[in-house]
Amino acid sequence: MMIEQFLNYLLLEKNNSEQTVRNYGLDLRLFESYFKKLDARLSWESVDSDIIRDWMESMMDRGNNATSINRRLSALRSFYRFALSRNLVGSDPAHGITGPKKSLALPRFVKDNEINSIIDSFSEEDHTYNNMCARAILLMFYWTGMRVSELISLDDSSVDIISCNVKVVGKGNKHRLVPFGGELKRCLNEYIAVRDACVERMDNALFVTDKGKRMGYYRVRKLVDEHLSKVCTLGKKTPHVLRHSYATAMLNNGAGIESVKKLLGHSSVATTEIYTHVTFEKLKEVYETAHPRS
Repeated sequence: MMIEQFLNYLLLEKNNSEQTVRNYGLDLRLFESYFKKLDARLSWESVDSDIIRDWMESMMDRGNNATSINRRLSALRSFYRFALSRNLVGSDPAHGITGPKKSLALPRFVKDNEINSIIDSFSEEDHTYNNMCARAILLMFYWTGMRVSELISLDDSSVDIISCNVKVVGKGNKHRLVPFGGELKRCLNEYIAVRDACVERMDNALFVTDKGKRMGYYRVRKLVDEHLSKVCTLGKKTPHVLRHSYATAMLNNGAGIESVKKLLGHSSVATTEIYTHVTFEKLKEVYETAHPRS
């Protein structure tokens, strides 16, 4: 009951996305399952900080990385702050607990020549719906850097093909306008023409399956994985890799970090700064190759 109250608060008052709310719910139910296995008499009101620390330790023992543990701890902190403010609990056992430190991992990205290989692999003579849709989705990711949740929520009305910009609804229901180039403009025109001729859509979604349903998260992820696998050997071949690739390419080609921050929809420039490490690594590689004493 308390979890449902919290999730409704996130959805209706905080305007969090359905995916975010779903993830919070999963994390909280994982913890609830953990403390109930310890003692069925335990409740959200009687849990103490030692139980939370034991839970974190158990996740580390099972091989969970620091990022996933900290995410779950963050969900727990938010839940208890809410519960305390509504007098649902008498104290906050998550207050003051710090998660495991995480090492700075550079974002994985696809190189320019690999992106070019993917796009060139689409035959211009192949005007089948699935081929045109896949090409449009990959180019949308690489030209705009949007998240997969943002892409699947796009409607036709989100895109101004004449002015070459797309209205994106990001985290926390924040809106931003992202420009794109002529290549994506041509691709979208071709895709929409084929879509409207071949598919009977069930709503106003921009990207739909061949059955007319709005494209879903797992369908898009599978599509991206399939095409990235043709050109690169990265461990993860997800839509987020294309977002990383967009940000890295923009910074490598002279875009200012504040501009990239706005285009990505980051709330803090600190989040965007991780991509400057990638550009530094590229500079370092060039230096070590070119310097006569290397």
